[in-house]
Amino acid sequence: MTNTSALRIVWIYPDLLSTYGDQGNVLILKRRAELRGIPTEIVHVHSSDSVPEQGDIYLLGGGEDRPQILAAERLRADGGLARAAARGACVFAVCAGYQIIGETYGDDEANPLPGVGILDIRSGRGQTRAVGEIVADVEPSLGVGRITGFENHQGRTAIGPSARPLSTTVRGIGNDDRTEGAYQGQVLGTYLHGPALPRNPQLADLLLRWRVGQLAPLAPSWGERLHDERMAAALRQ
Repeated sequence: MTNTSALRIVWIYPDLLSTYGDQGNVLILKRRAELRGIPTEIVHVHSSDSVPEQGDIYLLGGGEDRPQILAAERLRADGGLARAAARGACVFAVCAGYQIIGETYGDDEANPLPGVGILDIRSGRGQTRAVGEIVADVEPSLGVGRITGFENHQGRTAIGPSARPLSTTVRGIGNDDRTEGAYQGQVLGTYLHGPALPRNPQLADLLLRWRVGQLAPLAPSWGERLHDERMAAALRQ
């Protein structure tokens, strides 16, 4: 954590990147931290604002093609997110946000555009659109287990040698029909909406552990029960 007394959660560009209720990722992090007695501060950073460099967890959501391009351009010009990641802050990015924190991503005509460059991935456009429920098994060393979500994207993502796949797909497309998401240090991206963290509270707890260390256990919640129900439903489809 930073030198401030609260865990600082920074919500990046909600005016450009906030589809499918991705702000729920911010709210569940705040809730699961405060249930453990960890005070939090939420900072909303709009696209006209500078990105503060002293946050603990930075979150980016999904977006349409034009807002995605604008977000990438402004984040690269600002430099605050890249400097925060270099300092060791945690970054969690979803769908369009996932693509733009990589080295390159594709526009709506499949032209490669430069990303923020904090995750060693390269994204382009596939021939078909990935739409529907997705189930994936997270890299065992992360201690998260099986996750579920909703994907709606035409992106295909290749992972470079400095990053690792977040998970192996059981159902759905993810990066390339085989893997879903990627992580590198404390920078993590995924195609999962839902929102991803309320649907997978154990993934939210991973981000919290990265910033505050060992967490006190919580009693099973509505979120865990819903996660199990959605997992079973997705696998039945």
